[in-house]
Amino acid sequence: MLLGAFAAVTALDLGSLLAGWHLGHVLAKPLLMPLLVAYACFHGRGGTRRAPRLLIAALLFGWGGDLALLSDAEPAFLVGMGSFAAGHVCYLVLFGRGRTSPALGGVYALALVGTVALLWTDLPAALRIPVAGYSLLLTAMAYRSSALGRAAGAGGALFLLSDTLIATGVAEWPQLPRPDFWIMATYVAAQYLLAVGTIATMQAYRREVIQD
Repeated sequence: MLLGAFAAVTALDLGSLLAGWHLGHVLAKPLLMPLLVAYACFHGRGGTRRAPRLLIAALLFGWGGDLALLSDAEPAFLVGMGSFAAGHVCYLVLFGRGRTSPALGGVYALALVGTVALLWTDLPAALRIPVAGYSLLLTAMAYRSSALGRAAGAGGALFLLSDTLIATGVAEWPQLPRPDFWIMATYVAAQYLLAVGTIATMQAYRREVIQD
């Protein structure tokens, strides 16, 4: 039921962006992360809590970023970026020291350096350092997300893509048609995959511990 509600609100939000219905987006976007948190917490039989606290915290910080970015003002952008950054810290702690591919790390490092270098001169001067610092944290989260499996790893990659699309918009690069649609589509998919990937990995770990 909760997952169905999350899917329905996601469809409303993305449909509103495609149709250019701003009010629909304003109404739907603030509901997305609370619904995903509720699903993560109570999707088990009998409403049993299944989600780690750090996952819940990361999603709630994402919600804070969502609310801030409903405004186009630069201070709101910085507040939103700070809230998302706090969420990435939660994710990084949650991912722990699980194994990740060094080759994948190299790919992410090249993507980080290349993206920041290309965007640097086109970003407003006041945003260059904050964006570079945030990009480092985001890229680290995206890389480390693969420690919890393919779903979480895909979520981390999509989060990086979504925020890169935001950064190119701030830098006033040419955009795809309906850029807000692509930003939200990749972002919602990212948070969903990070949530379900984390939960699935944690459940598998618990089963192994019980069996041992």
